[in-house]
Amino acid sequence: MASAPEPEFSGSKNYVTLWLLVIIVIMSGYAIFGERGVLRILQAEKQQERLEQELERITQEQQRLREEIERLRNDKDYWEQLARTKLGMVREGELIYHLPAKEKKARGDKPQ
Repeated sequence: MASAPEPEFSGSKNYVTLWLLVIIVIMSGYAIFGERGVLRILQAEKQQERLEQELERITQEQQRLREEIERLRNDKDYWEQLARTKLGMVREGELIYHLPAKEKKARGDKPQ
């Protein structure tokens, strides 16, 4: 039996297949590593989550500062409390007692 002759264009089919494969690899690489690729989207989602947490923290701090401003404007007792704690001020006629700090026992002295 005679063998069937190979078609002449089989070599060009290989080139077309090779080019299609190269194009698919390039497109896949761009889809994964490109500017709008999967990795970039994942990074953007993580960054968005961090920014949302930071926004929440800043919002809470802002609310706390607003409340403190309101107290400073309207609450004279708060002023007195701040003067006593932060500035060490006292009322007229008050006595202040300073007690020495307790000394730490040496390491060898353990209570029994």
